[in-house]
Formats: sequence, C-alpha cells, structure tokens
Amino acid sequence: MEVPKFKRLPRHIAIIPDGNRRWAQARGLEKHEGYDNGIIPGLKVYDICVRLGIEEVTFFGFTQDNTKRSEVQRKAFVDSCIKSVQELSKRDAELLVVGNTNSDMFPKELLPYTKKTKFGKGKIKINFLVNYGWYWDLTYAYDNSSDKEKMVENIASADITRIDLLIRWGARCRLSGMLPIQTVYSDIYVVDEMWPDFKPEHLYNALEWYQDQDITLGG
Repeated sequence: MEVPKFKRLPRHIAIIPDGNRRWAQARGLEKHEGYDNGIIPGLKVYDICVRLGIEEVTFFGFTQDNTKRSEVQRKAFVDSCIKSVQELSKRDAELLVVGNTNSDMFPKELLPYTKKTKFGKGKIKINFLVNYGWYWDLTYAYDNSSDKEKMVENIASADITRIDLLIRWGARCRLSGMLPIQTVYSDIYVVDEMWPDFKPEHLYNALEWYQDQDITLGG
C-alpha cells in the first residue's frame, strides 16, 4: 500500500498497544498468547514511520502495575518486549529503553539498551517503556535533583521528548500512566481494533485526524 502524504506530521508519536489479551480470548486462546502477536505490528509501525519521516516513536511495553498479573502473563509480555527491542536493534534506529532497572521485574537482556544506542543509520529515535511507572518516573526527580526548579529536567524519562500524538489501540480512552510530563499536551486518538489486528490504515487514519487538530500548547 502506498504511503499517503500529509500536510503536517507529528514529530513524536506514542503507541499504547492495548488489547493483546482480549484478542487472544476472542480466538479461544489463553490470555498470554496474545502478546507474541503484538511484535510484528510494532515493526510495521517502525517501517511506516521511517518512510514518513517521523522523528521519534515511543512504545508502551509494560508498566510496574502490569507485573501484578499472573506469572505466565508476565513472562509473555516481558519476552515480547525483549524480542521487539532486539528486532528493532537490527534496523536503522536509535534505541532507548526506559524503566525501573532496580527491580527484579526489569529484564536483564534489555539493560544494554538503557543508554541511547544508535543502530545502523539511526533513521528514527525509538523509545521503549519497560517496567515503567509514572510514580517512579516523577519521584526519581526528587531523589536526583538538588535544584527543585529543574526537577522536570531530572525525571527518569528526561531523554524522551514531548509527545505530539498518542495512539491507543483496544478502544479504551485512557493514558494508563504513560509519561505524564511528555503527554501533557498530546492529542489522543483511539483505535477500536486490538493491537494484534494492526493495519496501516489505523496509523494513517490517526495522522489524517491529526491534520485538523488545533495545536496551541495552551497558548
């Protein structure tokens, strides 16, 4: 399918890939079997965004709250995050994984990616939130800043820039704690279909919708 042309593109897109468990259940599968089917959609998003010239994409991998789920589900979404990041490292991207590395829930396989690393030609900046928590993110600034006026500069996710457009799959219209500082002025677009059912049209429709949004940043 030919990539459409847009008069205005967001510089930074965030992706909440929701609906993996519901997708699996609808097909008579166990909940945890949905996560592995969410890897290819992420790679498709990467390909489209590179072709469009999007500068930065952030994927919501899993949160600290998600780790309360059953062990089999935890293993499934952790493994999917590891596979996704490793696959992206084979492409032209600058990768950064952000999450609480002091927790046993953070996969050791992703520790090398917690510092920005350029792979290939580094055509796009890709952030992956792994074992991320909004409270951990914000309190990190209190613990690591002597100048309270500069706390925003010292949040754990400080290397991730302001998000222009946030797209959530799975029909639910909520942020689920995703990057409260960076999403403060984000336009939010909700896709009814589940993430494993990703189609390029979902992304194109979100970008078409974005064309008509009034971007004022509060001004």
